[in-house]
Amino acid sequence: MTSGATTREPLTLFDTTLRDGAQTMGVDFSLADKTRIAALLDDLGIDYIEGGYPGANPLDTDFFAKRPPLRQARFTAFGMTKRAGRSAENDPGIAGLLSADAQAITFVAKSWDYQVHVALGCTLEENLDGITQSIAAAVKAGREALLDCEHFFDGYKANPAYALECAKTAYAAGARWVVLCDTNGGTLPHEIEEIVRAVSEHVPGSALGIHAHNDTEMAVANSLAAVRGGARQIQGTLNGLGERCGNANLVSLIPTLLLKEPYAHKFKLNVAIETLPLLTKISHTLDELLNRSPNRHAPYVGASAFATKAGIHASALMKEPKTYEHVPPESVGNKRRLLVSDQAGKSNILAELQRIGVSVDAKDPRVTRLLEEVKQKEALGYAYEGADASFELLARRVLGEVPDYFDIERFHVNVERRYDARGAFVIASEAVVKLKIGGEILISAAEGEGPVNALDLALRKDLGKYQGFISDLQLVDYRVRVFQGGTDAVTRVLIEFSEASGETWTTVGVSSNIIEASFQALLDAITYKLMKAGAK
Repeated sequence: MTSGATTREPLTLFDTTLRDGAQTMGVDFSLADKTRIAALLDDLGIDYIEGGYPGANPLDTDFFAKRPPLRQARFTAFGMTKRAGRSAENDPGIAGLLSADAQAITFVAKSWDYQVHVALGCTLEENLDGITQSIAAAVKAGREALLDCEHFFDGYKANPAYALECAKTAYAAGARWVVLCDTNGGTLPHEIEEIVRAVSEHVPGSALGIHAHNDTEMAVANSLAAVRGGARQIQGTLNGLGERCGNANLVSLIPTLLLKEPYAHKFKLNVAIETLPLLTKISHTLDELLNRSPNRHAPYVGASAFATKAGIHASALMKEPKTYEHVPPESVGNKRRLLVSDQAGKSNILAELQRIGVSVDAKDPRVTRLLEEVKQKEALGYAYEGADASFELLARRVLGEVPDYFDIERFHVNVERRYDARGAFVIASEAVVKLKIGGEILISAAEGEGPVNALDLALRKDLGKYQGFISDLQLVDYRVRVFQGGTDAVTRVLIEFSEASGETWTTVGVSSNIIEASFQALLDAITYKLMKAGAK
């Protein structure tokens, strides 16, 4: 960093994954999940971690009974300002927040006059009094106080004087941060910057924050616009979790602030540039906790973020990565991928072979043969850019490096609808696999939740002398795409496996029969595991 680094302004990051992110459809954190995620955020260097709403549900109440051991972040509770018609001392919500084991408290208050009248059913003056008393109570109790000015930008456009009065009231009462919220997510960047700049004439930018929702796909852009307007705190979530379309994605914001100008030289974050390579792992760990596949197309951290399948692009990348990469992939813990596809040339093939540790001369005729094989396969429906293990097997087979571990004699899958012991209809799936290892014939049968599950269980039930090599295999994702629609439709199946080390790989199968396509992908996955393990 240059000598001017000491003059950089501090920029604070506030994470609300455990509170606002928990409102995402399909997301349900356990207490263990919350503790794990808080630790990840703390390791990253986030300044504030909002743990939830104590008193709103038993889980959040338990979480705030004893705050998690954080080294850097300030653990923050969330709740409403006091209700109209009672004092802060007699408000049970305020009492719950003050009893929470948290260093800071974020109060939420309406700042749009329409919302005050319709949602709260009180007067504008009562709402301001609630802000004053709530902030004062937290400060008196020795807590850092923040105010989320809900619906601030809609409120400012409707009645700027009142929205501004809410912000000024909170700051005057002792709030460390006054956070301007684009609650409905409909404000655009130029409006955000203009309004934040106007507010900063009354509340200093060093006390202003931005809380943006992503309903127009502008949450990240709006957060940066607010910083340009003077705000010095950004609120967001990991992977952009949040209700409706989500919140500002801190996984996109953090590397932008650290690696892009003018932010990199103007602002100082608690997240260190040396810590940034943890970002991809943290993003993917969250997805694993939520039992969902990471977004391949996520900026910075997605598997496709630094991938190309065009031959001329790959050729340029091999000469100079900057030709098609805006930042080095390793700076955010990601990696470069030159994909093999029907659009690829020799550059892609050679780069992918190099990545998997295969050394071959560019003039070797097998490279051309492999390229033609890939193109023929993809013409049939295979897609190797999403199936790294199947490509490696294909490449090594062309190069003569894959042993024949076993032969499949036949397999059979049966699906039937029948009565169970209680007299209810159930769908039962059963698979039988007959295979040959050396001179030994092995037959295995298994029942499963569906035909593919039954086939997977039967195939891995008894692999003879190779059984120990596959004992830690786990099927973690199964995806199907039907194309060339009609009665002769072709099905592509992608299956993702993991092993005890945490490594994952994906295989592909294609057929007009979904069971056959699935079986191809299963066979590739097991063969890849045996090859990787060095089985003889």
